[in-house]
Amino acid sequence: MSYNPVTHVLFDMDGLILNTEDLYTVAFQNILSRYGKEYSYELKRSLMGSQSHETADRIIEALNLPMTREEFLEESKKQFELLFPDTKVLPGARRLIEHLHKHNIPIGLATSSSIDSYHLKIDKHHKELFSLFPHKTFGSSDPAVKKGKPHPDIFLVAASKFPDQPKPEKCLVFEDAENGVKAAKAAGMQVVMVPSPKLDEIFTREATLAIKSLEDFKPELFGLPAFD
Repeated sequence: MSYNPVTHVLFDMDGLILNTEDLYTVAFQNILSRYGKEYSYELKRSLMGSQSHETADRIIEALNLPMTREEFLEESKKQFELLFPDTKVLPGARRLIEHLHKHNIPIGLATSSSIDSYHLKIDKHHKELFSLFPHKTFGSSDPAVKKGKPHPDIFLVAASKFPDQPKPEKCLVFEDAENGVKAAKAAGMQVVMVPSPKLDEIFTREATLAIKSLEDFKPELFGLPAFD
């Protein structure tokens, strides 16, 4: 299969660069266990890429929790403060980010996280790696991002931050979630998906390319410099 060459690259963060999707599961299950509820993978899959307030509203509604949005967000914040400081970089992510940076390929971060959550995840161990992103978009904090994934807002806003204003078709997105893939496609961008092993293959079919790990990515497929 042939792919169209790109000039700019946008990265999701949770579950793609960092192992935080696993930590979100732990955090939300810790809250739900108090009410005898389970954070199922199906519910999680439907929420991945949502803004924090969207996630809170949908979990409360889906599981009929006796909590307000504000209470759920406050409890989530307490969990995140315990879990997020010790995040780990997923295989292949550092190599790819450093490679693109070295070859002066414009890169940007497009995460549904809030800016506070972002700092919890990166400040202890990963400041140096994330300093390589000159442009960052935080979907749960940026007022320009009106709707979370699967809406295209976050990727269009992220692309607009590049000084040379690339057309969407010149941007390649890296994502792990079905909603993120849909958002990238809605924005008119190609998207490489690195799905969770738990995700049924049927949910990867909208991606331009699906791979098991960022270690498997070949930049030259999209006209980017090959690994040395």
